Amino acid sequence: MSYKSGTYTYPSPLVGYEDAPALSEERNEDGKSFKNPAKDTLSKAYTEFPDPLDKGRRGGFDVHIYYLQSNEAQTKYAKELWERIRHEFPELRIYRVWDRPIGPHPVAMFEVNLFTPAQFGAFIAWLAIYRGPLSVLIHPNTAEEGDHTEVERRNHTQRAIWMGERYPLNLDMFY
Repeated sequence: MSYKSGTYTYPSPLVGYEDAPALSEERNEDGKSFKNPAKDTLSKAYTEFPDPLDKGRRGGFDVHIYYLQSNEAQTKYAKELWERIRHEFPELRIYRVWDRPIGPHPVAMFEVNLFTPAQFGAFIAWLAIYRGPLSVLIHPNTAEEGDHTEVERRNHTQRAIWMGERYPLNLDMFY
């Protein structure tokens, strides 16, 4: 089964679980959350990104940290955050601080690449606390068949995650 919304088609989230036993309505001690079935192993999503996320050169996710280049306080904060990230997360791929819009990004920014679920979990949780007044676009890099510009447009829009104010991207380059 699949679902269509606009130009995108989504496979059912239950693919692979069609024959799973029915779930219990039993609640946990808090009286609100449900008891889940016991499982001997953790989901492999804890240790590897699911397909079609790129597990190679580009990494699974790009994190674009935006700042208003005309705002002196945001510019200073962005440069200090960039420096802190390089000290605290040297294993991540961190690019230069751009002082102007570049690509589809409407304001100045810098980019960080995440290659594992552990990096994603640690860095995004940390960034939720330390991003300060800055906005963040988090988008997947997928290794999908088909029109590259369509895949990139979908990664930057439909699959994107935002922290803080959402900026409209210049999507012309994806058409």
